Amino acid sequence: MSRSTADSTPSVALPGPKERRRLREALALSEEQVAEAMGVTKATVKAWETGRSTPRGRKREAYARLLGAGGPEGSRPSPDPTARAEAASGPALTPSAPSSPVSSRPPADRAGDGVSLPAERLKPETREKPEKPEKPEAPEKAEAAEPTAPEAPAPEASAPASEASASASASGEAPAESGGLTPEEAFDALYAHAAPGLVHQTYLLTGRRALSREAVERAFQQAWQRWPEVAVDADPVGWVRAAAYEYALSPWHRLRRAHKHPDAPPAGAGRGERELLSALLELPPAYRRTVLLYDGLGLDLPDTAAETEASTPAAANRLLHARTVLGKRDPDLAEPEELHRRLNALVTEAPTATLPAARTVRTGSDHRIRAWTRAVVGVTAVLVVMTGVTAVTAPTRYIPVNAPGETVNGVPVRGGPEKLRPEDVELRDRLRSEPNPGPERLVPLAG
Repeated sequence: MSRSTADSTPSVALPGPKERRRLREALALSEEQVAEAMGVTKATVKAWETGRSTPRGRKREAYARLLGAGGPEGSRPSPDPTARAEAASGPALTPSAPSSPVSSRPPADRAGDGVSLPAERLKPETREKPEKPEKPEAPEKAEAAEPTAPEAPAPEASAPASEASASASASGEAPAESGGLTPEEAFDALYAHAAPGLVHQTYLLTGRRALSREAVERAFQQAWQRWPEVAVDADPVGWVRAAAYEYALSPWHRLRRAHKHPDAPPAGAGRGERELLSALLELPPAYRRTVLLYDGLGLDLPDTAAETEASTPAAANRLLHARTVLGKRDPDLAEPEELHRRLNALVTEAPTATLPAARTVRTGSDHRIRAWTRAVVGVTAVLVVMTGVTAVTAPTRYIPVNAPGETVNGVPVRGGPEKLRPEDVELRDRLRSEPNPGPERLVPLAG
């Protein structure tokens, strides 16, 4: 029996979702151009770049060639592997983006481990296009440079050592060096490393302590349910962070009485911290999330846009709008450096939330999966039984229904001729016994 094309096609290694977006922007290609070249829709390309789906078969090979060897016909030629790596870790904005008001900045260190982030003022006139790298003269140089080209996205290369070690242990890519971690141990290490900081960040995003703990716990439960996918992700902390933010910013929480209003700021918070928290909560959720990721956590603009599922110009406009609103609320926040410094100080505060143990989270995730599975199986069984009973008891032919008689009111009493008098009876008898056969009319005789 012949095998399908997808089965016979060798497996092609693709970069991570964030790296796919970065390579596309480095090639000055839009999502519409990639979709037209691949023969898919724009939504499919967006799903590939956000990690919700992955191309397979021939499309996987074509997509890998598109990102690695160049774009469609008529587009800009692709640089060599070394140039692609420099473009992947270079400026945040690419020539394919429209005239965005936000300038590019190099990937900064993550703020979750207390590393001081460099603050740069975003100016419209300071955005520069990345220079096109020169191609190597000899093909031997290109071949020698190809193995050394880094394939990991720039934010991961600039992450602190503690987060990188936690990501490596969570992904299970180096079991020989770490002694071989089981999935439970890798999940526990990721939970212990990232959960307290994520609770604090989610509190800054929502202003609700109970909701932040619930969102982080639910995000880690989802991560355990999809652990094979999270373990090989280039940024497992970012995966959990995106899930926690999505759950915390869900509009359905407004219907819950416990999370209807934000909590009061902590008693030990200063006046500036209180004003910053209240100003953040006045922003729309999408703008609040963008400014927290960019100025608080130190993500570059493409990574911020990818995590918020927006285009790079849209994320830049959100960031500038949020800075303008915060600057009007507090004049001290008008400067991007000051806003970055104060947000970084808020993010790097020591978390004080009390979280359940990692084993409790894993157990709760397993219980939730079992409960949903049993519920789905039960509902399916009930539907099958009801369908079977209906099929057995249903009539095979149409039986007309005779409506029962009803009393009709409001109809007048049936009338009739009056009772005949004796004279009328005598006249009737005469007419019946003596008929007139002729054409003459019957003329009554005078009595």
